[in-house]
Amino acid sequence: MAKNMDPKTKISRRHGEYIKGNLKAFKKKKYLPGMHGQKRRKKSAYAVQLQEKQKAKAIYGLLERQMRKTFREAARREGPTGEVFLQLLESRLDNVVYRLFGFKGSRDAARQLVSHGHIR
Repeated sequence: MAKNMDPKTKISRRHGEYIKGNLKAFKKKKYLPGMHGQKRRKKSAYAVQLQEKQKAKAIYGLLERQMRKTFREAARREGPTGEVFLQLLESRLDNVVYRLFGFKGSRDAARQLVSHGHIR
């Protein structure tokens, strides 16, 4: 299974809020990562929408194909697509384990327990 291997703090700084990684390093630098991170530009509606999608992918640990498959399933079901989509993401086993037991405050740890077969 593929996995995003970017540094966790950099992912958090990219999205402008703490998602995972080193909390001290996140608080230390309030601007975006990279050489041009301190520039401030107004974002288009598409840019805001894309950033929210990427933030959801980072939070839930999904790749693009998994995200599309889940969205197609949400669009197929009855009700508002956005709410159904979030319900599907929240009902994944690794997320349920993370919410119920709070393993080390990390979805990655909960996902590892599920993938290793410790929880079914």
